[in-house]
Amino acid sequence: MKKVIIIGGGAAGMVAAIMVARNGHDVTLLEQNEKLGKKLYITGKGRCNLTNVVDVETLIKQVVSNPKFLYSSFYTFDSESAVRFFNEIGLETKVERGNRVFPESDKSSDVIKVLEEAMKDLKVHIRLRTKVTGLAIENACVKGVYLEDIRMDADDVIVATGGISYQMTGATGDGYLFAKDAGHKIIKQEQGLVPLNTEEEWVKDLQGLSLKNVELVLKAKDKILYRGFGEMLFTHFGISGPLVLTGSSYLKDTHYPIQGFIDLKPKLSIEQMDLRLLKDFELYNRKNFENALADLLPKKLIPIVVQLSCIDPSKKVDQITKTERLKLLETLKALPITIIGKRGYNEAIITQGGVDVKEINPNTLESKLIDHLYFIGEVLDLDALTGGFNLQIAFSTAYLAGISIEKS
Repeated sequence: MKKVIIIGGGAAGMVAAIMVARNGHDVTLLEQNEKLGKKLYITGKGRCNLTNVVDVETLIKQVVSNPKFLYSSFYTFDSESAVRFFNEIGLETKVERGNRVFPESDKSSDVIKVLEEAMKDLKVHIRLRTKVTGLAIENACVKGVYLEDIRMDADDVIVATGGISYQMTGATGDGYLFAKDAGHKIIKQEQGLVPLNTEEEWVKDLQGLSLKNVELVLKAKDKILYRGFGEMLFTHFGISGPLVLTGSSYLKDTHYPIQGFIDLKPKLSIEQMDLRLLKDFELYNRKNFENALADLLPKKLIPIVVQLSCIDPSKKVDQITKTERLKLLETLKALPITIIGKRGYNEAIITQGGVDVKEINPNTLESKLIDHLYFIGEVLDLDALTGGFNLQIAFSTAYLAGISIEKS
């Protein structure tokens, strides 16, 4: 029987504790908060999108940073394995649109509850309000951890401290310091899956407006950083919504400002859009221009499009020139918006960057520099898109590290 310490009582830490304890080891889980799973509790607006039931190749395609590193983790413990794991420990699950898996109850608290009960059944020692201050390392081998007042010895240590997003949940980034002190390279952290700040004043007038089935393109100079289709939302500071959150994860190391373009009618080609405009203009030929777009656009958006098209709002539709119509067409197919940066970590779903995976064994999650030291979950330089994929990374890396300790 080995003594194993796990630092961090989030999604990855709890699953790792269960796996290591199932193999008969003496497991102690150290959590600095007053309760376990604080970030897990708010995941998916409190519903907890556990995973996404797709094959491994599809899982890999949803990973933004270092996807190839996860082949071993995902093939060892894929999304179906994750669902089975939770069902076995007493959580009823359901699959919704987009293959997303949720607890049947729609309560993230139920996810935490079954994990806690499973650990209790396996006699995992859980220490809350316990802050780890460092790792005890001797001769390139981890020997335990330092708390504020004592040293705790262990045969193996798993670091599952997460990132620095949602700092109100207690995220401190301590795991990066532990890794750095152990000699690991840390890739610069950045907010991922986060809303974006914009420069234009007119954005505030659109606060609360949701656009569905639009295309967003983000460009730095002439290079396209992201192109996606879906739903977005205007806010008092800029833009948000699923399309924007996804796009934000492709802006790592970007120098702002950059240009965004919103295609309001992506399913229509420029030629089809022009025919649609001609049809509407014929129908409303005696109306003022500002009153001729109601069939085409949400009410809130009309004054903005009118302003950006540079057409006099009181001009009669039948007086609009071809040049003016083409300028309107350009605005509808590429509404320009200037991105000046990301929102802060408290609004970021995940943290990009972290422990450099080149220094971690992908088949075990053990450090290549320090024996018996493992890193799992968001503390690593791994991140994926929305839809349960980041939690799957947490579960898969936790499972693989858990069974690797048995073999080591």
